[in-house]
Amino acid sequence: MSSNEQVPNHLVWAILATLFCCLPLGIVSIVYASKVDGLRLSGNIAGAQEMSHKAKMWAIYAAISGPILMVLWMVFFGGMAALGSL
Repeated sequence: MSSNEQVPNHLVWAILATLFCCLPLGIVSIVYASKVDGLRLSGNIAGAQEMSHKAKMWAIYAAISGPILMVLWMVFFGGMAALGSL
């Protein structure tokens, strides 16, 4: 394998997941995504593919956890507000 092989770094997805979904999980995704290009250029394609996969998975975790956390927030604190108005 050559260092010209394309390995997606998923950096844009990681940044968007950080900004709009879940900050801590998105930051983990950004860290992994930032390592992909350096590993690929150094010839470590297997390492770059592993970091790419981890960046993608953490971005997915962030994207899924964001809406779940919002729903939980509304259930617990939205319900509390409704009870407080009684």
